[in-house]
Amino acid sequence: MKWVKRNAELAIIMVLATVVSVTGCGPDAQSPSAPAATPELAASSTPLAFREITTGYSHACGVTTDDRAYCWGYNTWGQLGVGVQNGPDECNTHPCSNRPLAVSGTLRFRHLSAGDGHTCGLTTGDRIYCWGLNENGQLGNGTTNGSTTPVAVPGTRRFRQVRAGGAHTCAITTADIGFCWGANNFGQLGDGTKTRRLNPVQVGVGQSWRQLSGGSIHTCGVTTASVAYCWGHNAGALGDGTRTDRVRPTLVSGGRLFKQIEAGFSHTCAVAETEDRGYCWGSAGQALGNGTTDVRLVPTPLVGNRKFALINAAFIHSCGVTTVGRGFCWGSNAAGQLGDGTTVRRLKPTEVAGGLQWAGITGGTGYSCGVTTGHRGYCWGDNFYGQLGDGTSTGHLAPQPISGTL
Repeated sequence: MKWVKRNAELAIIMVLATVVSVTGCGPDAQSPSAPAATPELAASSTPLAFREITTGYSHACGVTTDDRAYCWGYNTWGQLGVGVQNGPDECNTHPCSNRPLAVSGTLRFRHLSAGDGHTCGLTTGDRIYCWGLNENGQLGNGTTNGSTTPVAVPGTRRFRQVRAGGAHTCAITTADIGFCWGANNFGQLGDGTKTRRLNPVQVGVGQSWRQLSGGSIHTCGVTTASVAYCWGHNAGALGDGTRTDRVRPTLVSGGRLFKQIEAGFSHTCAVAETEDRGYCWGSAGQALGNGTTDVRLVPTPLVGNRKFALINAAFIHSCGVTTVGRGFCWGSNAAGQLGDGTTVRRLKPTEVAGGLQWAGITGGTGYSCGVTTGHRGYCWGDNFYGQLGDGTSTGHLAPQPISGTL
């Protein structure tokens, strides 16, 4: 039994949805078609070339360099988007796919974001589609009905980013306006209430957003002026020096400018704009990378003087990629999610094994995935639900290639 609890209740444990990306945008979106009768396995001799991979609670998804979407792992709520709530495989008695499956339809995607039991994607036509669990309205289509295939977020808005959190979703329009929807019991939608929303509501009225990041039950964002704000549940993850929940965007303490921010389960990490230094804060002390397990209520620098291109906050571990493409992870490692070949907890950033050149690394619950600069996908750690995508349900302590091929 690994450290992550095995059950089908998302209310027991929630984890962020995260994305790692190489680069690039695709052509205009194509019209969706009827869902496939059976999930389509990627099958030929050419390895999938990923532009990005996103990790959720127990499933992962990726976008290839030709803008096609694939998902793998746990599928009880239809979060793989393949038209069914099961899969071609059974992972420890749970419905799953342990290899990438093509998402139903003919939509082309710029990027995807995996939440606890749902997934959302931004098409090449700047529209958002979501699928999977919808009991809190996290699909944003005005209902609480789940879907095993992509359904559009209605309206005429055009978006440039979408991020799926635990049971909520946030997005930014092409005009830099932020919207969130779904669960709001801790104020994680940032609209000044704790009322769940089945349709998008604006967050931070009057603010222009560069990036939003939905964690489990809190949300953070960076404005176009590089100013960081957080809101929602606050066990220290909001970085405002308190433990007070916030229902509106609240300024992160310290006056530091950030170029990137990621909300995790009960902590947050970010990269400073000018010096490229990594900072983390919150209650997941072992995932803060400062050499201690102490709670930090304000941004605290990582140990070392490494320059980071991006940092991802997962459940109780974190990972980052330096400006020269080296991958580091820290925090809990009971399932091998740090990828250093051990199960030893690390309180300081520790390099991922294998010497690969990384474009991005993202963490789920007890596992991590990454994309190399050569567009190859790898995962490691817990594989109870097939979330490593290597064709098995066996965990790995170091990066393992994703098995899908075209």
